[in-house]
This record gives sequence, structure tokens and C-alpha cells, in this order.
Amino acid sequence: MRKTRSRRFIPATALALAAITSLAACSGGGGGGGEQGGGSGSGSGAASGTDPDKFTVMTANENPTLESLLTQLSEDQCAAENEALPIEHQKVAQADVVQKITLLASQDAMPAHTIAGTALIRPDGDLGAAGLVQDLQAALEDSGGWENVLPAAASTEENVYGGFVSMPYQYNIEGFWYNKQIFEEQGIEVPTTWEDLLAAADTLQQAGVQPMTTAGAQGFPLTRLMGMYIFRNVGPDAMEAIRDGDAKLTDEEYVAGAQALADLAATGYFGEGFTTRDGDTSTNLFLTGTAAMTYDGSWILGAVNDPERNQIGGENVGFFPFPEVEGGEGSIEQYPANAGAPMIISAKTYGPKVADWVSCIAENYGGLALNEAGVISGFTVNEEVTDISPNTAEIQELISGIDEETVLWFEALFDPKSNSLASTNATLLTTGQMTAEDYMAALQESIDANK
Repeated sequence: MRKTRSRRFIPATALALAAITSLAACSGGGGGGGEQGGGSGSGSGAASGTDPDKFTVMTANENPTLESLLTQLSEDQCAAENEALPIEHQKVAQADVVQKITLLASQDAMPAHTIAGTALIRPDGDLGAAGLVQDLQAALEDSGGWENVLPAAASTEENVYGGFVSMPYQYNIEGFWYNKQIFEEQGIEVPTTWEDLLAAADTLQQAGVQPMTTAGAQGFPLTRLMGMYIFRNVGPDAMEAIRDGDAKLTDEEYVAGAQALADLAATGYFGEGFTTRDGDTSTNLFLTGTAAMTYDGSWILGAVNDPERNQIGGENVGFFPFPEVEGGEGSIEQYPANAGAPMIISAKTYGPKVADWVSCIAENYGGLALNEAGVISGFTVNEEVTDISPNTAEIQELISGIDEETVLWFEALFDPKSNSLASTNATLLTTGQMTAEDYMAALQESIDANK
């Protein structure tokens, strides 16, 4: 990533990173230099840090819901924890997160609980390697609160971050959303294999119904489909093998994923003009009954639950996982998932009072978020849930029952340049201007060049 930064930015960042490195020697202890945190680049489970004067929480400007929900906890279920260590909120623009947290870490001034960049908090990242990131699995196991974390969330974080180091305030799974009424009218059963999906799409097209919609203008909705085909074909470790150099995107089984996406587009199943279609337009095509299916994340529930947008009715919205690929190594039970923006706990300030806050949040956030905001998190729901839509309740129940490993999205482990290239070239692939082989060759070349 450093290679892509401007000359003007490099000196300041380099100084900050140097300062972070110098902090590693005292990363696990208190402000005056306590014991170093255990684990691979993260604080140990025991609350061996020094509690700050305030439980300072830094969240993104773009996420007011999290601040509101944590404030509600401080006034109710976590009132005792707040009395012992009052909560204090700070804000940062999402685009400025990496620069801001890097600077604060270099000044030994990281908030107790803060948003951070994904690459920074991995074991080999600048914060992770310096021991500044608290190991939250160890922490919650130490406090007895690990049972409040959903297995699916733990699996997803292990895949993304290399450990459970972020509070999973938002949790999303992906799959196909479909119009139940249209499926029933056309006599279509929910697809469980790729061939079933293609047959269903063909039936819909022959009946004059647009089979599916996608936001092609954004690029990543297209690569999501390709990536899931690869995960079902190659197996859940498909993209880790690319990252680790054990496989190449030019290998036959990976090219097959690009070809599957190209074929899907060539049939016309996405409808006219899909490469210039944005997210809202694509969602509206589904919720007005124009398209019978859309591949999306559970964040679409906001639109599904909006009666002004959802003209087909919540009772006609169904969900099914990405189908299996015949002969593939992946399972239909391996859902693609993400846990939202990373929210870490500082290992240096992880003292007994912060530990109490972490335990209280883990126990109570899941129910509060679902009841008050309709937000599905990676925490268990430990209170009665009332007044939420059947669609949201269905997905929450599904997530709670996931006990197999989850998978990431196609570009999750790519460097920024290759990530961008994957989306940019997806348009060329799906419009026939680039072959599947050429698409994967260009992407592999970028990955090799940016290691």
C-alpha cells in the first residue's frame, strides 16, 4: 500500500509508523510501561492494561447508529460500567480513518475503543505487529463472555483479520433474494445448484420476466458472483491460496469462475444496461417486481423493510444461498459474510474497567441493535425481540444457526490496486471486450506486481 501514496504524504506517515514501532515494547501494559501484551501481535486475554479516565469510543461520521446504541447501553444495561468509566464519543470521517488512527497510535493516544483500517489490525499490520490491538476472543473467554459471540462472526473475523480483534457491531451475509410470487407463478423451485439457477433464469426469460438484476456500474456486485462461483468450485480457501502463492488466478478452476460470469451476462439475464446500473436502481428493479432475483447482502433489508420502496411486499421476498457447483469443493452452507467496519479495543488501555465494558456490550448489544435499529450484529440476541420484520427475523435466525466456516468476497485479500482492477475490468469481461483468460491474467499480473 505504501507504494501508492503520494510523495507529500509519505514523510508524515513514515514518521508515524516509526513511532508505532517504537511503542511495541510497551504495547500491552499501562501508560507508564507495563507488561507487553501476549499473543501474535495482540494483547492477551487478561486485563493487564491501564484503564483510561474515560471509555473513549471513536466511530465514523457515517455511522451515527453505533454511537446512539452505545449511548443507550451506557444509560441502561451498562449503566454500572459507565458509572465506573464514563463513555466519551469521538468522530472521524471514514475516508480519514487510516491516517487518523496511525497518527494517534504514533502519539500513544489511541482511544480505548476505535474504528481502524483492516490491514492495520492484522497480525502483520502496523497496529497488530506493534501489539496495540486487543485479542478479543481471549478477552471474552477470560471474562466468560465468549458465548455471546456468534460462531459465524468469529469465523468471518478469523478470515478477514487473522483473529477475533473487532467488535462485530454489524454482520452481513450474502445470497440471492428472490420474488416468491414470480417463482410460484412460473413453477420454479429454489435453486440449490448452479445448473438449477441457470434453468430457473432461462424459464423466467422465456416467460418475459427479467431473471435477475445487478449493479454493474459499481463493479463489485459482478465480482461477487464470480468469486462465489470460485468458492463453490475450488473451496473455501480459494482466495487464501491466491494470496499465499499456492494457486494462480490463471489456473483452470479460477478461470471457470470468470467464464461463468461472462456467460451469465451474455445470456441477457441481467437485463439491458446493467453495466451502468447503480445500487439503488438495481434494488428498485427487484422491489418493484421487474426482476425476479438479485444477489446482495443482508444490508438490503433496509430497503426490503421500507414500504415506500418495497412494492412487492415483504411476504414475497425470499432468500437462498449461492448454489453449489457440481463437483466443486465448496459447500452451500459456507455463506459469504463480513462484520462491518473494524472496531478494535486498545491493548494498552485494556484494564479491568474496559474489560467490564467489553463484556457488557457483548452481552447486550445484539438484542438492543435488533430491537432499536433493526441491525443484525455478530452478537447473540439475549432479550426478547419485538416489532421487527419477518424478513429481518428470518436472516437473524439464519445467521445465528450458521456453524460452518464462512467465506469472504473475491477481492477481500487483494492489494488496493488489484482490488480496483478487478472491478474495473469486470465491465469488460461481462460485455465481451475481455475474455475470461485475459481477465484473470491481468489480475494475476497486478497481484504479483503489488506484493
